[in-house]
Amino acid sequence: MTASAMAPATVKPPFWLLAELTYRCPLHCVFCSNPVDYARHDQELDTATWKRVLAEARALGAVQLGFSGGEPLLRDDLEELVEHARGLGFYTNLITSGVGLTAARAQALKRAGLDHIQLSFQDSSRELNDFISSTRTFDLKSRVAAIIKDAGYPMVLNCVMHRFNLPHVGRIVDMAERMGADFLELANTQYYGWAWHNRAALMPTVDELRDAEAIVMAHRERIASAAGAMKILWVSPDYADAKPKPCMAGWGSVFLVVAPDGLALPCHSARMLPGLAFPDLRETSVRSAWFDSDAFNRYRGTGWMNDTCGTCDERDRDHGGCRCQAFLVTGDAAATDPVCRKSEHRGRIDAMLDAAALAAAQRADSAAAVAPLRFVPGAAKSAGLIFRGDATSLALSVAADLPTRSSTREPDLSPTSP
Repeated sequence: MTASAMAPATVKPPFWLLAELTYRCPLHCVFCSNPVDYARHDQELDTATWKRVLAEARALGAVQLGFSGGEPLLRDDLEELVEHARGLGFYTNLITSGVGLTAARAQALKRAGLDHIQLSFQDSSRELNDFISSTRTFDLKSRVAAIIKDAGYPMVLNCVMHRFNLPHVGRIVDMAERMGADFLELANTQYYGWAWHNRAALMPTVDELRDAEAIVMAHRERIASAAGAMKILWVSPDYADAKPKPCMAGWGSVFLVVAPDGLALPCHSARMLPGLAFPDLRETSVRSAWFDSDAFNRYRGTGWMNDTCGTCDERDRDHGGCRCQAFLVTGDAAATDPVCRKSEHRGRIDAMLDAAALAAAQRADSAAAVAPLRFVPGAAKSAGLIFRGDATSLALSVAADLPTRSSTREPDLSPTSP
């Protein structure tokens, strides 16, 4: 049986719905998970259409709902959508940078029925937090964390980890504890979207990852016995672990992402994959998109797998790994996830890790090793980073020429600030 021929009876309904309300965002993070061509997709579903989508997803069986972006607080109808979702029976989560979350709005969202909030930080230091996001937001985020706790929300603090902030991981844990976080998610950078273009600058060495993980494990052990202790989540760095992650718990198995313009996706990054016509929820129902579309059925189950994946004992646990990663590294979305030791392309991942180790050694031998990154004009160029921004998004879109995305060559862009 081919993946596209799977009968709907073999497919379970989605459990988790991620509503990306907008791609607009006040931050300019160098690892942003939004597509690099987001500026080409500037249409947003209106309130009525979002309400219909939420109702259809809930009727299908979805129970967890995340409001995300971009920055979802930029939507004036956020409270209305939260209230509608609560009435449908969703458990709701706001995933936010904190920009725009005042005490008054936190209370308004509470009255609407919002259940909990995930707040992002870029680092435990003001300097690096503000540098990585290219915004002066550390103090604001610190105030927002207090607002969240004062309003009585459970709080998840999220920090994306990379070579610049891995040495601070212990301080990040301490900061989260001081702020009263219920959960701390230390999410090692996943190299898609903007992070893919910044991978040479962001990628740590294997030793740096192992050192940071040891610190995290020590903190876990320290707080494990305390009543009501913060839970620490360490998202596996699959490049270094050489083990494919069960991406989204399997393509089209658990997660349904709805992009701001209404495109239904099995993950945040899937819209970049060539040859897939993802369903538009402005024109079709959630049920039809989930069960009937070729795009959602393409990589479901195991029928699509090549011999390497299809005969592997891990196939029902890792679901073949990540299709977007396979495409970015090999040019073939159906290839074995290249992080896997069984992949014929694993050498490309090892080459990236070797390059990261070489760059670290060169920095250690250079006077630049002791020069701190500073949030000043021109710092982006010295750090080799491309910051998220509308103009940069359009430039990357043109340079990559999206209809020919089978190429994995980098566009010729110098590091820029937004």
